[in-house]
Amino acid sequence: MSRRIEIELTSSRPDGTWTWRAAGAREPKGVVDGSILPAGAKVGDVFKVEAEADIDGMTIVGVVQTRVKVAKVDTIALVAQDKPFEPVTQQLARKTRGERGERGERRDRGERRDRGERGERRDRGERGHRSERGSRDVAPPSVDSRQNRGPRRPRFETPPELPLRPKAKRLRAGNTHRNSVLSELPENQRPIAELALQGMQTVRLRLKEANVALSAEGKPTMPEQSVLQMAENLLPRLRVADWLDRAEAAKRDLAQLDLRDLRSIVAAANDAVIVRSDLCRELAAELKNGLAARSEQEYSNWLSDIDANLGIGRVVRALKLAGQPPKAGAIFPAELGRRLAEAATSNLTSDALIDRWVAVLEAAAFTPIRAQLAITSKPASVPAELVKTIERLASLLPQIATAFGIEAASSHAPKPLRPTRPTKKLPPRPPARSPVVATTAAETAAGSPSVDPSPEAASAAPVVDVDSRPATD
Repeated sequence: MSRRIEIELTSSRPDGTWTWRAAGAREPKGVVDGSILPAGAKVGDVFKVEAEADIDGMTIVGVVQTRVKVAKVDTIALVAQDKPFEPVTQQLARKTRGERGERGERRDRGERRDRGERGERRDRGERGHRSERGSRDVAPPSVDSRQNRGPRRPRFETPPELPLRPKAKRLRAGNTHRNSVLSELPENQRPIAELALQGMQTVRLRLKEANVALSAEGKPTMPEQSVLQMAENLLPRLRVADWLDRAEAAKRDLAQLDLRDLRSIVAAANDAVIVRSDLCRELAAELKNGLAARSEQEYSNWLSDIDANLGIGRVVRALKLAGQPPKAGAIFPAELGRRLAEAATSNLTSDALIDRWVAVLEAAAFTPIRAQLAITSKPASVPAELVKTIERLASLLPQIATAFGIEAASSHAPKPLRPTRPTKKLPPRPPARSPVVATTAAETAAGSPSVDPSPEAASAAPVVDVDSRPATD
């Protein structure tokens, strides 16, 4: 099934084909026939195309025509008149006291009958509000009927909200250093360099697939040793350039960057290639110091958020925060843990709602205070929803399962439940393409130029066939 993507042309080839990659990304990429592209195409142009994904990668079927904005030519001409302009004014007449609007004047209703003199009205006393007087036809409920309704359902008062902290930014690395290294390489070595960034295993796999395809067509194969040696020589410079792009982006957003991205960059700085580079040494030390400061700040914010939510009565949110430490092995204070365990235990009572039981157990099962959780009184009836929750969390909360006489459903530790997302309505599938178009696309993708097997041509020959087969996910 085809889908539409945007591609960017990266280079042209003597055989009339063009190399491409996804616009603004590194993957996917491949080769497209020049006859599909519009006239005047050049390196750097971005087109929206129809692409098909198969085992060998992405195959470009055709270019989607973009909408052309047409200037509107039909206009309305305003013709001036020779007559002088005469303004129009409006003045509304004021209503008199005797007028009654649509019901007519009082004099149209005729004379009133003589009813004689009206006597004095009897004193009714003070009249209350209509809602206090009640209905005239329905009698107020008696005291016995109110007592026979049974116990009232417990009411849960929603605690006040706390302002949330801003969400951390994810890393958006540029490609300045990477493009600088690629621009210094010869044109025939750039595709191999892009493959080397994905690892030597990817280079070996693509090279093997290209040689198998050439052998099936009866063409000379490429020298594997020469291509692999070229990729190994290019790899150190490429890894340094890729790390510099990521490290400079992390330095710009050091105060708001997600700790996961910052830790990955600092961990990558321990690579021997990065350590030997003079360009990376100072930047790596700065990022390590920034990571240590950010870790201490996030740890302090984590404890303060738990304490603030616990102070206003948001026990479930405090439990969820306690189960999401900023780093592995973070120490949880004993005093704060005791307060959190007492607050969670006070929510597990016989008069609490079943939904409250489920929410507190789900949140407390993945916190460091789960062993301190206890039950003072069980509900009168245990519904199936609560039984299912206790069975799932029995391995983490064995004291709760024992209190209810429930055994663990599995010995493996469960994972936290993910919040459910609303289902999105998928667009209708596009109509199937005709067999003629599919055959043409397959023939285009199968075509490959001849390759010189000599070692002197190793730098040029692998470029054509290795890059023609993009990696599959």
